[in-house]
Amino acid sequence: MIRRALLALCLLLALPAAALDPMGAWVQRMEARNIRASAGLWDLETGRLLEGHQMDLALVPASTTKVLSTYALLKTWKPNYRIETEVWGDLRGDTVAGDLVFKGAGDPFLTGERLWLLAEELKARGVRTVSGKLRIDQGAFDDQRYGNGWEGTSSNTTPPILPFSVNFNKEDGRLVKDPDRLALETLARTLRQAGITVEGGPSGSEGRRLLAFPSLPLRDLVGDINKFSNNFMIEMLVKRFGGGTWTQGIRQIQAFYQTMLDLGPDKVALTDGSGLSKENHLSARTLAIVLRAAWNDFEVGPEMVGSLKIIGGEPFRLHIKDPDLARRIRCKTGHLNGVTSVCGYLQMLDGRRRVFAVILNGPCAEADAWDLVRRWASQG
Repeated sequence: MIRRALLALCLLLALPAAALDPMGAWVQRMEARNIRASAGLWDLETGRLLEGHQMDLALVPASTTKVLSTYALLKTWKPNYRIETEVWGDLRGDTVAGDLVFKGAGDPFLTGERLWLLAEELKARGVRTVSGKLRIDQGAFDDQRYGNGWEGTSSNTTPPILPFSVNFNKEDGRLVKDPDRLALETLARTLRQAGITVEGGPSGSEGRRLLAFPSLPLRDLVGDINKFSNNFMIEMLVKRFGGGTWTQGIRQIQAFYQTMLDLGPDKVALTDGSGLSKENHLSARTLAIVLRAAWNDFEVGPEMVGSLKIIGGEPFRLHIKDPDLARRIRCKTGHLNGVTSVCGYLQMLDGRRRVFAVILNGPCAEADAWDLVRRWASQG
């Protein structure tokens, strides 16, 4: 009996460390496939690290970048913030003498339904006829239409960013080459359906502001951005955050984190707000610090946490359908060619809460990250 026990102990000691350590075994699997990983699990209340690997290694984060962008916007602008699209014209009686001008300001959700509401507002203000044409003013943003570092990304995910953009600059699910044409044709059709005639005559004077049409509140915009990972919407907001330029918008985000969480540009290395660029670099620790700060932020934390996907709790399909994780994980995922990431909050089986982040760069798959998250969620 004693000899068998000693033999078992010797065999146990002879096993590689990874066989005794589930985290080590996972790391070995990643390294064997040339996948670089930054991953960590922290106690949400205390911030104590529970398990991790290269938590400070900055890797390409893909769409988990949106966690940093949206929290900075919510905290700076506040959840009720709205963007006003202005409509200008020389209204005389029920007729706009000359052009009706739509001045874009960066509203990222000017869908057909929202434009119908805008048309109804114009009609309520007495507009029945436009003697001139419809005109769009895109002067609120600079001339850069595509973000830095987007050259290597799919054309299906890189819409041009203009301050007056309709339906995410997509038509029948495809990006349009001429966003102004799409906007003008959609406006003309919507005004006609609302009973407003556009005659197309001489331009005339710009007149005065007839309407300031507010966007949805920021809390709703952020919810769509994070749940659906909408690249177009967050980049519209980042450019507005920077007064119409991407560079300044990113600097504003970096300055926010330097001031609030003492995370310098070396920790928040961004070139865009959506994560499309592979020039972005974040670590698991940085993501966890921001998520923990948001959780403890009474002012805007509920809106930020509520914007994340809920495994097993969304009305739309999610890739992860594990019933054991249902309503126990709120997360933001990210995917690019050679990049898989996920970060968020999880509730253990015993009710304790954790914050986690996993970033993988290399020939990785979604399952590689979720294998680790599932194990973390099954503890306790």
